[in-house]
Amino acid sequence: MTSTVNPIPHGLHTITPHLVCKDAAAAIEFYKEAFGATEVDRLAGPGGKLMHAMLRIGDSALMLVDEFPEMHALGPTTLGGTAVTLHLSVTDA
Repeated sequence: MTSTVNPIPHGLHTITPHLVCKDAAAAIEFYKEAFGATEVDRLAGPGGKLMHAMLRIGDSALMLVDEFPEMHALGPTTLGGTAVTLHLSVTDA
């Protein structure tokens, strides 16, 4: 019996941004207010930091995590900048 597995998880697109933030909870609130994002999932870790969060903006997913320096997960504030650009297309800007 041969089965096929979709390499793209259900509900996601080929590229899904995953952001490291100094304060992921604040970032989530910003994305909700600014872009109408809806929160799909939130997993708290040690000290209340977010180990994983997922939002939806339109038909796209956005994942976020708090900084974890001990795991070399650093956000743009700590790094002094980032090479990431996010493009958001909307019908009514």
